[in-house]
Amino acid sequence: MRVLITGCGGYIGTTLTPYLLRSGYDVVCVDWLIFGEDVLSHVIGEKGFKLVKADERNVDPAYFEGVDAVIDMASIPNDPTGELIPDLTWEINFKARVRTANLARKHGIERYVLVSSASVYGRRGEVVNETSEPNPLTTYAKANLEAEKGVLPLASKDFTVTVARLATVYGVSRRMRFDLVVNAMTLTAYLENKIYVEGDGMQFRPLIHVYDSARALKLLLEAPSDIVQANVFNVGSNEQNYRIIDVAREVSRITGATIVFRGEVDRRSYRLSFNKIRDLLGFTPLYIIQDAVKHLYNDLLLGIVKPEERWFTVRWYKKLIEEGALIRVKGD
Repeated sequence: MRVLITGCGGYIGTTLTPYLLRSGYDVVCVDWLIFGEDVLSHVIGEKGFKLVKADERNVDPAYFEGVDAVIDMASIPNDPTGELIPDLTWEINFKARVRTANLARKHGIERYVLVSSASVYGRRGEVVNETSEPNPLTTYAKANLEAEKGVLPLASKDFTVTVARLATVYGVSRRMRFDLVVNAMTLTAYLENKIYVEGDGMQFRPLIHVYDSARALKLLLEAPSDIVQANVFNVGSNEQNYRIIDVAREVSRITGATIVFRGEVDRRSYRLSFNKIRDLLGFTPLYIIQDAVKHLYNDLLLGIVKPEERWFTVRWYKKLIEEGALIRVKGD
């Protein structure tokens, strides 16, 4: 099977791409590579891999030649960046991805998986599942929800459409991110011997390891159509619905760093049920946050992973905006 992945140069994409290649898939990688081409150096030249440097807003029908399925994960990747560049977030996270889904259907692609986010649920007191009413609080979350609404009606007997609402991801990746809660806490534990918690830390966040997110996306790609067709799946596990303070305590226990409370309470808080993906597809994660904290902390100590500027998403996008790079990429 040949799979086209948009956003394959991102945090999850740089893990998903080699995982699919090792599993025998051919991969067409479409990415604007604003974090550098070296994030894909581990797969460039591999058998079955093709790289197309392009902005998702400019996806060309020619990219679909010989393709059987699409995993659409190109996006402005988080809430703060979405508020920094709201117009671009709507263009990419919503409009471009709906356009890609329509092109895929028009050109006979059999499968389409939209990678969305658990952030569409917003602040909730109760445990929510896929039938719960979304309550997006940010531009990022709202754009993801509109993309879901735009692609799900495209499902047909010849075009299987599935939405994956991912929990907050963590762990080491070739395109590293230090703006994600587990990774951010581990980094400040290394740099300052401190772990910062916004507000009281009582807000909930569902979590999933980056490698497990790749496993789940492959599972959705391979599942029988009648199970995943026009269906939404929360991707994570019930056991990894954490309060932020409990994440901080685990990082502190492993690294010895001190917990520091600061700032205002994050409005986003949600606990998810992952029964559906567990019961229908048999998905259970292989990794827990303790594994990732130990791995990342060790890599930081050894200098394998470094806190480069490009691994801080908002900071990097601000730099690109100042340089006018985002506009130039669209015209490539």
